[in-house]
Amino acid sequence: MIQQLSDYAQPVLSLPFVRRTRRNHGLEHATITVLASRVKNLRMAGRSDSGGFVLIGDAPTEQIERAAEDALRRMKNGEHNLAVHPNCGTNLVTTAFCTSIAAAVGLQGASRRNLLNRLPLVMSLVMLATLFSQPLGLALQKHFTTDGDPADLEIVSITRRDVRTPLSDSPMIIHRVTTRSS
Repeated sequence: MIQQLSDYAQPVLSLPFVRRTRRNHGLEHATITVLASRVKNLRMAGRSDSGGFVLIGDAPTEQIERAAEDALRRMKNGEHNLAVHPNCGTNLVTTAFCTSIAAAVGLQGASRRNLLNRLPLVMSLVMLATLFSQPLGLALQKHFTTDGDPADLEIVSITRRDVRTPLSDSPMIIHRVTTRSS
């Protein structure tokens, strides 16, 4: 069903800036996956756009460069599954949406005095929604928010910035991976 929906959405998904963003999102995930296999206890977040992606987390620039190049090479060699990552924001949003709907359905028609009596039903529905949302989030990534085929995507540059934040003594390390694609 998700595949059919993405087929209908192809006119939008094929718009150049959407296509580039999806490719970059896939490369972002692949880069984090490759980097995580090389850096113990890696903690990293990313965000993609049509011009590339940023990685937020403490990792040496040289390791990020190697991981990004290796990830792109592997994706071009057919490892399209690297574009889908279990910790993607798509999964979080999907889970939040599904569990919110489940809770709303479980509370539908309940009076204020009866809310506590509905708790077991609501908890059961939310648990089922959480289980359902995990494969749904992965499918949404695969067909909508990432593209596992990088096509002509190439890495142009990788730059590092150390950003001071008011709530931390140590800087936040941000790497910008700039890409080019049709």
